[in-house]
Order: sequence, then structure tokens, then C-alpha cells
Amino acid sequence: MTPMSLEQIAADIESEQSSKRMVALANLRHYSAEEAAPLIKKVLDDDNLQIRSMAVFALGVKPNDESYPTLVKLLEGDPDYGIRADAAGALGYLEDPRAFEALNRSIYEDVDWLVRFSAAVALGNLKDPRAYDALMEALDSPEVVIQQAAIAALGEIKAINSVDKILTFAQAEDWLVRQRLAEALGQMPTEKSLSALRYLAKDDHRHVAAAAVISLQRLAKTDLT
Repeated sequence: MTPMSLEQIAADIESEQSSKRMVALANLRHYSAEEAAPLIKKVLDDDNLQIRSMAVFALGVKPNDESYPTLVKLLEGDPDYGIRADAAGALGYLEDPRAFEALNRSIYEDVDWLVRFSAAVALGNLKDPRAYDALMEALDSPEVVIQQAAIAALGEIKAINSVDKILTFAQAEDWLVRQRLAEALGQMPTEKSLSALRYLAKDDHRHVAAAAVISLQRLAKTDLT
């Protein structure tokens, strides 16, 4: 399908029909950040929540100089938890180290689990070792998806000091938790990681076992044998 022209997008993004605004916003993926960002900004306060959500995410994909402060403002102050979660995810996509403080606060302070989940994932994307304390605390969350995100993020920041703690999830009921553990251990070259991965390579769930095998292959390239 031929992409819409930038002129048509600019016209449709001002349309009273939400369907036209949504299609126009989606078509901005074909254009540079410099061209797309000013048009994305026009629908950041759209009455349609789905369009707002798309626009917030788009700021992370097609950023300009205003994207970072705009996303932080949304993360810290938007009344809709879905938009705050989208803002956290977009900040992770930006991989801007300045986002650490706002994301770190969200893990501790936001009242909604979805926002805390998105913040944990985003901190992993930043690969900032300062996230260690918040992610370790997130491991004790009652929400399994937050545990998954925290384990994955600890792997992203290569937090070897977390190995003892995350190994307590080796027999977690949720197979995705075990898979995230297997993936994370592949970035933490320790003897305990190797031992746990050999155990997880025999997991009953094929995705967990496959992840463990891949991580074992990765660690085989390190000094560990």
C-alpha cells in the first residue's frame, strides 16, 4: 500500500473523524522524526484515548528535542495510567539516560502495576546500573509480570550481584518467569548461572529450555567453562 503523502497526513490529523486521525498517525512511520514529530504533537491531547496512546508511543519512535521532556511530563502527571505506561515505554525506546530518575521514581511511587511494569522494562532498555535497587525491590512485587520485567531488566544491566536473588525463581510456576530468568542468566557469567542454566535447559517448557540453551552457548564464549 502506498504511504499517504505528508500533506494528506497533515490534513487528516486535523480531521473530526477519529478513524482518519488514527490512520494519519499510523502513516507517519514512513517519515523522518523531523517530519513526523510536529504532527504527532497535534494529537497528544486527543479526545480518543487510543490515538493518544499511539501518539505517546510514536514520540519514542520518532523523537525530536521535545520528546524527552514531554514524555517525562506525561509519565509523572497524566491522570490516565495507560498513558503513563505508554510514556514509560516510549522513554525506554528513546534510550535517553536522562530518563533514569523519572523511571526509577515510577517503580517506587506509581500506584498502578502497569506503569511500574513499563518502567521496569524501560530501565532495562536504558541499561543503567543505577536501576539495580529498584529492580531488586520489584522482584518482590505480587504482580508476576513485574517480576518478569525486573528479572529481564537485571539481565540487561548485567547485575551479577542479583544472581542469588533471581535464582529463587528457577522453579516459579509461571513459565515466562523461568524463561526471563534463563535469558537474564546468559548475561551474568558466574558459576551459579551456569549451574542454573543447565537445570533450566531440562525444563518441561520448550521455550524455557531453548532460552537456557542459548544462554549456555553465550556463556561458553566467556571465560567460564
